[in-house]
Amino acid sequence: MNRTPKTLLVLALVGVVGMAFRVSWNAQRDVARAIGADHTAATLYPFVVDGLMALALVATLVLTDDSRRFALRVLATYTGASLVLNYVHGLVPALHRESVDWGRLADWSPANWALVLLATSLPVGSIYFGSDLVAKVLHHHPTPAANAEESAESMSNRSMAEQGEPAPAPAPVVPPVVVNPAPIPRPVQVGFLKPTVALKPLPAIVPVAVGGSVAAESPRTRRATGRVPDSARSVRPKRTPDQLLDQARAASADWPDAHLTADRIRKTVHTSAEKARGLRDALIAERAA
Repeated sequence: MNRTPKTLLVLALVGVVGMAFRVSWNAQRDVARAIGADHTAATLYPFVVDGLMALALVATLVLTDDSRRFALRVLATYTGASLVLNYVHGLVPALHRESVDWGRLADWSPANWALVLLATSLPVGSIYFGSDLVAKVLHHHPTPAANAEESAESMSNRSMAEQGEPAPAPAPVVPPVVVNPAPIPRPVQVGFLKPTVALKPLPAIVPVAVGGSVAAESPRTRRATGRVPDSARSVRPKRTPDQLLDQARAASADWPDAHLTADRIRKTVHTSAEKARGLRDALIAERAA
């Protein structure tokens, strides 16, 4: 709703409330005069009742949670009290005259006592409840959620020209495409060396353009070949035990007895662990002889 209709609505509400207060003011003034109030007190009495109703209404619009419910209860209580006083004023014609018996608001004594108690307790209640409502309003701090709702509502009420141009949408993020490179070929056994275990290749990350086109094509994977033929392997010469012993004897001629171990002989002549132990025993026996 624009500012002009809101202003007109508020002005109309103030006019209606003002006229209603004038009607209620006449009845409450006569009731106050009947319970012993002087001319000035009877004139101010309607402001005590209906004025607290207006204060409770404002507090209801400001406060939240339990404080707001308390303000609603005060508003309902004083609205009911004002209704009762206006009703009594309409039932008792003697209240309309200047001369009226003090303390007589009803012919039945219990009803009269209750009405006098109600009329005399409203000013005291206005002091208590009005002070409490003012203290709650002064110590009230709006929560961040309420501020966020108000800011969101104000943004929705603004026109598109006031809000400005909308921010451009972010560019879509395309995840990179993982392409497997060509597998590493199986190593070939050479000489006495055993073939090593081929490691699995790591996936390569190829950047992709925003349009979805791949920057580089992945190479076609080759199928793993079968067993290497015997003709492609290198021929390993076989040595006799005497040749191994001659090589071990020549290599360990200057070794001390403490260094004459099977592991060192195996690494020197490039033979198996079992043959290296046999060579060690033979060399130790020769040195002992």
